[in-house]
Amino acid sequence: MAVVGRVARPHGIRGQFFVNPDTDFPEKRFAVGASLVAMRGGCLETFVVTAFRMQGARPVIGVEGVADMDGARELAGLEFRVPVESLAALPEGTYYHHDLIGCTVVTVEGTTVGTVSRVEGDLRSTRLVVASERGEHLIPLVEAICTTIDPAARRIVIAPPDGLLDLNVRGI
Repeated sequence: MAVVGRVARPHGIRGQFFVNPDTDFPEKRFAVGASLVAMRGGCLETFVVTAFRMQGARPVIGVEGVADMDGARELAGLEFRVPVESLAALPEGTYYHHDLIGCTVVTVEGTTVGTVSRVEGDLRSTRLVVASERGEHLIPLVEAICTTIDPAARRIVIAPPDGLLDLNVRGI
């Protein structure tokens, strides 16, 4: 299952809530009638979207069975997922976040940097968060730095500018 968004907070008193989208297609993923799956209380639960609109860059949705602010508040933090096979094919050179998470990152010289733990940002400024023994490295996901991306081999080769791997280490 692929994560397509996370429930943020209630919006209004009728059980609707903001979703922080992890998809470039929120209009499709959160459309009225769409089914979303989330783990709640140790069980998988399916939610059917009953209301959808965009407010800025974030969807505001309602789901069956949630009729008030308290019900919406209980969903805060849930990750909505869809089956991977339902995802659209992406153009050459673009990747779903779940395809990159877990990839080993190495420099062009062959030095292992670490493993991608998550992907942050949006289409204009995406970065890989790479966990290493030194902490977390933030690597801009741009062609000039990420020279080879091979999700099938679970490997990303980078050509970091001088100082990048020392400049932005978090968690030391």
